[in-house]
Amino acid sequence: MRDTKMHLGVFLRGCGHHVSAWRHSSSRPDAPADFNHYLDVARMAESAKFDIVFLADSLQFDVHDMAAASRMAPIGTGGHFEPISLLSALAANTRKIGLVATASTTFYEPFTVARIFASMDLISRGRVGWNVVTSTSKLEAQNFGTQYLNHGDRYERAMEFCEVVKKLWTNWGPDAFPRDVERGIYFDPTALSIPNHKGKFFDVRGPVVTVPSPQGKPLMFVAGASEKAIELAAAHADAVFTAEPDKEKAKAFYKAVKDHATQFGRTGDMIKIMPGVMPIVGATMAEANDLYEELQNLVSPEVGRQALRLVIGTDLNDYPEDGPVPELEDIEGQQSRQKLFLRLARERNLTVKELYLEVAGARGHHVVIGTPSHVADVLVERFHDYACDGFNVMAPTLPGGFKRFADMVVPELQERGVFRRDYSASTLRGHFNPH
Repeated sequence: MRDTKMHLGVFLRGCGHHVSAWRHSSSRPDAPADFNHYLDVARMAESAKFDIVFLADSLQFDVHDMAAASRMAPIGTGGHFEPISLLSALAANTRKIGLVATASTTFYEPFTVARIFASMDLISRGRVGWNVVTSTSKLEAQNFGTQYLNHGDRYERAMEFCEVVKKLWTNWGPDAFPRDVERGIYFDPTALSIPNHKGKFFDVRGPVVTVPSPQGKPLMFVAGASEKAIELAAAHADAVFTAEPDKEKAKAFYKAVKDHATQFGRTGDMIKIMPGVMPIVGATMAEANDLYEELQNLVSPEVGRQALRLVIGTDLNDYPEDGPVPELEDIEGQQSRQKLFLRLARERNLTVKELYLEVAGARGHHVVIGTPSHVADVLVERFHDYACDGFNVMAPTLPGGFKRFADMVVPELQERGVFRRDYSASTLRGHFNPH
């Protein structure tokens, strides 16, 4: 039995994480463009004592198949909002819940990211985290007028990027701003260290002129499961967002990240592993299954194939729906996600249609269908078996699918003693390290 509590995040994504959520009878198709939609979910999560609200991002609009694209809500998990802007508004309208937004290390610059997130951390009084990602698409490179980087170069740049940001976040000591009116001293020059970073990718003098927040500096999240992503997480992450539906493989990933941390002078307990989970919750098992089938039945072949192409990086339009998934070469994009789906296809002998229906639901994350008690059973088992330190909840529909989880599953987790009943801290760092 673990003596720590489970960590929970809510992953905000438009009308929900199912690719057809926007078409469901419980959804408002225009919700992704309404700030109050996101605020309602964030406040719902805060009321349920969640650790974080999580905002992902995509720096492209994929028009490879315009006819298919026109039938699906944008595959970009911040809805129609840029995530840092949305986070800023949420920070002003929440009190305790952590706020994590994505910024790319491939196309942004360390000084800009450090300054923006340090400012957001101060605005929120210490509740901000940065989700570190590398951009995987040539379309994204075209939007920034720059060259596309291969997988290895993207992660090498990301590793140095994180080093620079950390230096900029810690260039002021904790008591650097005495603001002594009597002596006329606003800041202490001896408490300032100029980073003067010079590396392969970046030449950054610094400093960032932002007062440290109550938690000192924002937390870092890393998304991904490739070998390079594991190395990045082991070196820099406070938490990791990943996809792994198989429990034994999730346990192996958990151990790999924690063990690898020692190579960077860190300990495994410094990093929280929070895989995505899509809970389909019903008062009965039959109701839960019916809810899932309602969403699956809304997936057209065009949308299913488009969704599949976005995660495996290859168009399978020339292959029959009822035929097997072909062998594919490695891509330069989301390598871990492509390998996950191809492995699922082989292990389960899936057809092209069966595979795109897997993608349509949770894009490779663990789907749990059942009653509140059953869903809690599955989550608690994975938590106690050290397959994770918590979960990023990817509700199939928003707000309805998340409300079911918050109202029905969270009380089960609290009753079993694995999740908090109230916040014991006011900062995100405090939520993740309550001791």
